[in-house]
Amino acid sequence: MTKPSQLSAGTPEVRTLTRDELRDVVAALLTEGNRLALVACHDDGDRLRVVYSFVAVFPRRQIDLVVPIPYDDAWIPSLADLSFPAGNFERGTRDLFGVRPANHPQPHRLVRHGHWPRGWYPMRKDARDTPEFEPDVESFPFVEVEGPGVYEIAVGPIHAGIIDPGHFRFSVVGETIVRMEARQWYMHRGVERLFEGRLPEDGLAMAEQIAGDTVIGHTLAYVMAIEAASGLEVSEPDRLLRALLLELERLYNHVSDLGSLANDVGFSVVNSHTQRLRETLLRINKSVTGHRFLRGALSVGGVNVLTLPDPDDLRRIAADVQEIIAITLGHAIVRDRFSGTAPLPTALAEAMGTLGYVARASGIDADARRDHPFVDLGEHFHVVTDTGGDVLSRYRVRAGEFEVSVAVAIDLIGRLGAHRGDVAAVAAPAATDAASTAAATPDTRSGLALVEGWRGTICHRVELGRDGAITRLKVVDPSYFNWPALPVALSETIVPDFPLVNKSFNQSYAGNDL
Repeated sequence: MTKPSQLSAGTPEVRTLTRDELRDVVAALLTEGNRLALVACHDDGDRLRVVYSFVAVFPRRQIDLVVPIPYDDAWIPSLADLSFPAGNFERGTRDLFGVRPANHPQPHRLVRHGHWPRGWYPMRKDARDTPEFEPDVESFPFVEVEGPGVYEIAVGPIHAGIIDPGHFRFSVVGETIVRMEARQWYMHRGVERLFEGRLPEDGLAMAEQIAGDTVIGHTLAYVMAIEAASGLEVSEPDRLLRALLLELERLYNHVSDLGSLANDVGFSVVNSHTQRLRETLLRINKSVTGHRFLRGALSVGGVNVLTLPDPDDLRRIAADVQEIIAITLGHAIVRDRFSGTAPLPTALAEAMGTLGYVARASGIDADARRDHPFVDLGEHFHVVTDTGGDVLSRYRVRAGEFEVSVAVAIDLIGRLGAHRGDVAAVAAPAATDAASTAAATPDTRSGLALVEGWRGTICHRVELGRDGAITRLKVVDPSYFNWPALPVALSETIVPDFPLVNKSFNQSYAGNDL
């Protein structure tokens, strides 16, 4: 069994840079294969500070670039020409902290809507009092496509069905999409600000609600970041249990998508059966944690579950799913609608920084369970990839991942049984552990965690004050990286295929709009 010390990247390397040094250092890191995981701005009371966190696999490491920013000269050099994700992080930083990205190629707003008061930056310390909001009189600068036969179709932000708001504007010739632009952030909740000043254990319920279908993914990233900042060690049985919960979350979401994709091409009978299996998996979840969506199981330093799933139940579900996949892909109309629809080429997927099944369906072999592991998943785990980049590939990757997750979950159950017998119940450590550990050091401590949620890699970075309370939490859902790739894939796709393509991406509005 791989030991914990062999699984972690160790203490991050921290480099403090001037603004003039930043671009050259970032260019070198990107050339060396490091990935930009997040950009987090901080208001330290006397100045602003921007942290760029890079991660790498070979060798496994984390590098934090820290750039101090004076209040009266709040700008950073834009990195948008070096990294597409960096450009979006910069736009969000400008909207929330007032730090201008100099020479940004697309300087229009990202998070801020037209009714937000001018000069009000809600993440700054002096923004405690919310001012009166103005009427929304400022239109968003959508790109207008001109030419013979071009017309626009506006969809949303309010949609039929129970989904979060998002606006999609299509420029179309005939039925062919020439360009699609997405506008989001209609329900900005100020999630990161709500964590500030709380003790780690007081933030657990909020972490579980960052994205309702990714309870374990986000909560696990949150507690692992706290543990990294606090220097807390987690036992191997607890890490095995956490891995099991992560796979249970992956199973019920993937099986739902396998049915929804078939439903979007009119094969509703398949969707009926996958929703039956999703319900079965949700009932298993409730037996394990007491909650259908696995809430209440994770804590800082530990796990608490009621029982382990029955491996035979998972085997029966897996057999049903394999039959459903065979029926779906064996249907000529389904394959015709899936094949070649909305391909995302590998080069573009890499350039845009896509993650999860969207990236793996475009041939990118990346998965935090292998690349940034917190436990050894054993011989049954492998990363599923495809090369087509189309709806069919995104379906196949989900199908393959479901099979792998079942095998991994059954193996984890067996290993947990060897550790503790038939009942897997772990008492969480005292709630003061994280706070007392952080308070024992004179300096603010930071921790970063990468977790492969069912959509892709989730990243949380936390800073703890001397009293152990959270001074800053930065949350990055994989949807933040993947939403911009949807319009690229839709180019030259017909309008009637938009619901199918959108479901093949199936990104989170809530996880993106914090």
